[in-house]
Amino acid sequence: MLTRRQLIKTGMAGSVVLLAAGWLATPQPDALVPGQAMQLEFLRPSDVQIIRSIAPVMLGIAGLPLDAVVQGVDRAITKLLPAVQQELRQLFDLLANRWGRRWLAGVVSPWATASSSELAAFLRRWQNSPLLLLRSGYQALHALINAAWFGNPASWGGLGYQQPQQVMGLLL
Repeated sequence: MLTRRQLIKTGMAGSVVLLAAGWLATPQPDALVPGQAMQLEFLRPSDVQIIRSIAPVMLGIAGLPLDAVVQGVDRAITKLLPAVQQELRQLFDLLANRWGRRWLAGVVSPWATASSSELAAFLRRWQNSPLLLLRSGYQALHALINAAWFGNPASWGGLGYQQPQQVMGLLL
């Protein structure tokens, strides 16, 4: 028969085991790679790392001015509705989490060291996923990165695009 003392000891031991398991199971973000400090309103350093890794693969452009793309993404997000910003925060938090990156995105390496083939496979999986949530995540990343780059006047020369003078007068 179980005594009160044995029940209390068993309960305390079980609590310690659960506490230790919870502590060990807590996902930790990847170590951040030191970089240039930028004044951003929305993006966190972990978000910047994700965008800097994904943008060259998504756009297929070598030598991409990544700081300009990151600042463009930040600027685009700050113009969105608060509800959309909250959804993007959840997406970036999920991707910044090492378990989310590994098990949901399928990217084993930290974002800063992931190979372009690993990142391209991640983007293809999400783009063609049968799950609407993953497809929506891909579309959000795609729209933000493309808007940030192709809205940047530095990209227009490579496209052969010349903004009409009357429009340039309004923009400057």
